[in-house]
Amino acid sequence: MTYDETLEFLFNSLPAYHRVGAAAYKANLDNTHAMMDHLGHPERGFRSIHVAGTNGKGSVSHMLASILHRRGLRVGLYTSPHLVDFRERIRIDGKMIDRQSVVDFVEKNRVFFESHSLSFFEMTVGLAFDYFSQQRVDIAVVEVGMGGRLDSTNVITPMLSVITNIGLEHTQFLGDTLEKIAGEKAGIIKPGVPVVIGETQEETAPVFRAKAAECGSRIVFADKLYEVVEKAEADNTSVLHADVYRCGELWCKDLVSPLGGIYQRKNIATVLAAMEQLSAGVPDWSAGVTDWSADVPACDDRKAVPVPACDATIRDGIAGVIADTGLHGRWETVGENPLIICETAHNPAGMETLVAKLKTMHYNRLHIVYGCVNDKDYGQILDMMPSDACYYWTRPSVQRGLDEHELAAVAARHGKYGPVFADVHTALAAAKKAADVDDLIVITGSIFLVADYFAEP
Repeated sequence: MTYDETLEFLFNSLPAYHRVGAAAYKANLDNTHAMMDHLGHPERGFRSIHVAGTNGKGSVSHMLASILHRRGLRVGLYTSPHLVDFRERIRIDGKMIDRQSVVDFVEKNRVFFESHSLSFFEMTVGLAFDYFSQQRVDIAVVEVGMGGRLDSTNVITPMLSVITNIGLEHTQFLGDTLEKIAGEKAGIIKPGVPVVIGETQEETAPVFRAKAAECGSRIVFADKLYEVVEKAEADNTSVLHADVYRCGELWCKDLVSPLGGIYQRKNIATVLAAMEQLSAGVPDWSAGVTDWSADVPACDDRKAVPVPACDATIRDGIAGVIADTGLHGRWETVGENPLIICETAHNPAGMETLVAKLKTMHYNRLHIVYGCVNDKDYGQILDMMPSDACYYWTRPSVQRGLDEHELAAVAARHGKYGPVFADVHTALAAAKKAADVDDLIVITGSIFLVADYFAEP
């Protein structure tokens, strides 16, 4: 098989969730366990960090990988989906898996894949874990695809579990309340493995505490430990400048991140809490704890958890996350005069933070190029979007992409109007033609729309 033939097999011969949605969803891990057994259990061949959440899990995964790489470790990184190149999903020290390794893996295991009707995501997880094991990575940062409990990545036993936050998304699979979705994501918490929760939410914190108690796992809420305070609130750049406070005391001054979205402050706090747990050597967190139903105090004097200094590896890892890991599409400046920004705000929580960021910026007129997939709550998202923006409706180039005409019709019922375009490039061209140098253009919606931007027109 050639590399192109291999990709065609992966993408087309079996259903992939990002293309067809519900048809690719499987409500158990039977196939993944069978595949791990067939492959000789590569998931046991490397240490790992498992990262779930509604928003921010990609950014957190990339920042953790960058910091660990700066500490001299050989770091695997598994994320999804990719923007342009399939191999973006599987990296070691920032370098994508080579094409021949992809071809060889599929050729070697194709009969098994076909006989078990494995999904695209299942095969890709197998490829990643096999590659990390064969390449003898020191540690791998593994991002959950969807949910947690039934996600194909959930066959690892990590050193640390991380759950960034919970929002309403994929409700047809994960449940229609925050509590139900939290229950699915809490499925990545393993016995005796500490877990960092990025945000303390009234509806979900009890779910996570209960699961941690059941597993005998220490639970830490990052926002009870760290606060990241942006130094320049009105900033049109995509760079974040911040001071970091731990338990109310200045811990790190002048931290710089190329990820400028407002939500990145919470993501950075989550990363710092995760690094703190890793720096403790991941001991037996359950020792001496009798009441797991209560919050574990975050700002106490426990000697078991040494607080890492804000050293060069943390500073440089966060500042160099794009260069180190190839992360794109998170409040990323892609053009100037007028300023053009890409941001993957694909759900209500993401749109809420995007709108909040817009309120801190200076511009004349706002132009939004927007497209989404057909199984999102785009009605709610449209309600949240600015009423005074100029809109350019389009669609992402995946099978699930919502037709741009249907999107425009729904948007009109929500008081948002604009012309329709067949793809993001023609929509952006129209926005640039209509915009002045002092305007702002934001390309947003589905991550697949942002991917289309980075792909060749």
